[in-house]
Amino acid sequence: MTIPYLPIAGTPYQRGVRHGRARRAALRAFLDDGLARLDRILPAPVDRDGLGPVLDGYARAITAALPDLAEELRGLADGAALTGDEAVLLQARREILGYQRVPTMGDCTAYARPGAYPVLAQTVDLNGDLDDQIAVLDTGRALVLSFAGLLGYLGVSRTGLAVGLNLVLGGRWRPGVPPYLAIRHLLDVADDVGDAVKLLLDLPLASSRSIMLCDPERAGFAEVLGDEVRFHQMAEPVHTNHFLDPEFAAYDEVNVFARNSSRRRYDACRAALADLPADAAAERHFAVLARPPITVAGTGDVRRERTVAAIVALPGRGELHVRPGDPSRSDTEVFRLR
Repeated sequence: MTIPYLPIAGTPYQRGVRHGRARRAALRAFLDDGLARLDRILPAPVDRDGLGPVLDGYARAITAALPDLAEELRGLADGAALTGDEAVLLQARREILGYQRVPTMGDCTAYARPGAYPVLAQTVDLNGDLDDQIAVLDTGRALVLSFAGLLGYLGVSRTGLAVGLNLVLGGRWRPGVPPYLAIRHLLDVADDVGDAVKLLLDLPLASSRSIMLCDPERAGFAEVLGDEVRFHQMAEPVHTNHFLDPEFAAYDEVNVFARNSSRRRYDACRAALADLPADAAAERHFAVLARPPITVAGTGDVRRERTVAAIVALPGRGELHVRPGDPSRSDTEVFRLR
């Protein structure tokens, strides 16, 4: 498959309109597919009447904390002929799924290396068969991997900052700023890892995540649990789907099967990196990401996570290398900041 590349530079509203127009048919079809496939994943259909007030809560939080992205959401809705609620739903879809009703079995393996050859690499493991919804946004400042109308997911900025993420489960999920939008904010505003951590501390985040950060000088991960953010700087950080902060680990809600999978992927990734030279090319990193257990194979069940993409971000060069779908079966597409 060829990944849609969307140059959307402009004012916040213009960016949203350009994104929406380019993906209008795909987003309409996705929303009409069991309300963005939520009905196909959850044990019972979404309560449409009760969803409106919940989305209003997310919209208010986004507008208060990130007004530029709220304006971009307005443009997305206009460009794709969506309602405002539908545009917000696309951003908060993972929070609407929650983590108590949908058992998680796998959800991304990420690592980073700063230095002369900085790199952030990860798999993207999602349920809902979302590899048909992938796109790359070029905002002028950053290259952003997107799924199904998301304004943010992961990416690399012109200032040499790369941002990735892992799902971790804990704390109370509530209307706030979805972490995907927070990542986009970091790519829009932060110059480096230090700036990114400070920005995260000021955001009312809606749900738990681990956010991987890398620039040429520093790398580490910021784990989010409720209102707390803990950043751990490391020479070669690796993260999967269990909390690594000792205090946060006591509040980990991942089920035992997913925890075992997470630990296997964590150990396999650390072992593979020990044999990977500092100047390894992107294809060497994909070789790590593309083999099990790091790549999570599909079972044919739309409710289960599988690897729907893998990326290698090179912040020193402003490049985002992407393999859509199963990375062991797809070719690499390279996107460069102009």
